[in-house]
Amino acid sequence: MSKSSFAEKVKIPEPILNLCSKNVLVMEYLSGKKLAVSIEEKLAAILGGDISAAIKVLKATQQSLDEESSLFSRVNVIIEESRADNTRYQKGLKAFQLLSMTRDARNKLSLLLDATGHQIFHDGIYNGDCHPGNILVLDDGLLGLIDYGQTRRLSHHDRLALARVVSSLGKRLPDAQEVADAMRKFGFRSRDDNVEIIAKNASLYFNSDIEGKRMGFATPQKYLQYLNSKDPMLHVPDPAVFVARTSFLFRGLGALLQQQIHTSPHWRKHAILAVAKNGKAHQLYNLGLTPISNDKQKILVSSQIFSFP
Repeated sequence: MSKSSFAEKVKIPEPILNLCSKNVLVMEYLSGKKLAVSIEEKLAAILGGDISAAIKVLKATQQSLDEESSLFSRVNVIIEESRADNTRYQKGLKAFQLLSMTRDARNKLSLLLDATGHQIFHDGIYNGDCHPGNILVLDDGLLGLIDYGQTRRLSHHDRLALARVVSSLGKRLPDAQEVADAMRKFGFRSRDDNVEIIAKNASLYFNSDIEGKRMGFATPQKYLQYLNSKDPMLHVPDPAVFVARTSFLFRGLGALLQQQIHTSPHWRKHAILAVAKNGKAHQLYNLGLTPISNDKQKILVSSQIFSFP
């Protein structure tokens, strides 16, 4: 990461080696605010300094992605109710400020997705716990990525096999057979080897849970249960778990900004470069697989993927 173009935009704290041990990781201090707090404060400023109203609006927005304009609608309602003497100019100014804030936050999220894609597919080392509290807006304007206690490493085989899955999923019109083939080569195994269900699992793990929402499932867990009822997964590669969790954490952050995130299109260019640089991904021969032979183990794996801080 330090030698990439992202080094000018994203800061990862350096470890202080003489203070580190087998059980303790000590890193340099980065001065800044959590990304979520920065968004809350900017929205509060638009709402006349009311931080509680800003938090309320963002929470309501995060729970609904049905209408692209709902964030603006909710803010406009508060503006209308807060001051009857708001002039047309004041309302227009607040609308412009809200648009600017949303665009800036979405640009930061896009940068985070790209930087994480670079770490996963180029470096093979990434933060498996990149929730909003571990993302900072630094005093100098850079983004800071902290708390690498859940650093994950991908082997050469895992990285290239995952790259094949993501490069297939990230296409405008993904081919289910191609996606399923890539999933099998990564190490996924299902009872019936159903191409459609395997491809849908791939999308849920590494791209988006929008299809489950369209089918009426309230949560990704419910959608996963539905897919398992059709064709249960018997083997899930260990390396897939934290990459999938990372994808879900970014989707949650996108929901905060009223944006439906699809991680594979963001990561596809990094995946393609990884394959082009290192050659075609090879079969993993069941290396690093997590057998899921009963319901308890299925719940364990799904809870690792879908758990949020």
